[in-house]
Amino acid sequence: MAPARAVSRPPGQLDDEAIVAASLEEPEAFGELFRRHSPRLHAYVQRRLGPALADDVVAETFATAFRQRARFDGRAAFGAWLWGIASKVIARHHRQESRMYRAFARTGVDPAVDGVAELASARAAATALGPHLAKALAGLKAQDRNAVLLLAWADLSYAEIAVALDLPLGTVKAKIHRARAKLRKALPEETNDG
Repeated sequence: MAPARAVSRPPGQLDDEAIVAASLEEPEAFGELFRRHSPRLHAYVQRRLGPALADDVVAETFATAFRQRARFDGRAAFGAWLWGIASKVIARHHRQESRMYRAFARTGVDPAVDGVAELASARAAATALGPHLAKALAGLKAQDRNAVLLLAWADLSYAEIAVALDLPLGTVKAKIHRARAKLRKALPEETNDG
């Protein structure tokens, strides 16, 4: 990580790594990182654990990142480092996530979707596949599920997932390949065309 330097520009004009460094001297600068990353992280956590836990998990993730900011070494992007922290916090809530997927599989009602922004046709397709997909997700090993959901819902690259989960890139690729194969197998035949 670059040495700490005074913030000569507003935090909104600095890159993430410079803000982390500046926050060591000016802790309030860290708020800019929350502003930048929390909406995307919140959406991801909400999809993983439901709306009831999303605020708490995001807050816990940022609190941990703030406390550990001196450990951030800049070898990877701040976002990937943050997602790694979030993945560990989510893992502690694994039982809640599994219960949510089992409930979704039984009822067909996705507890993480508010439905306001979705199109009707997309919602109908998701409703039809949702219980099958939820059951398949619940049946994956936790680390395989983490990898495939970081790709699908958090839109992280394979390299970012490797950093977030502290795994070699090849292992991440294998986990995602294995998870996708299991998910395809679990979905009804008409959805397995491509």
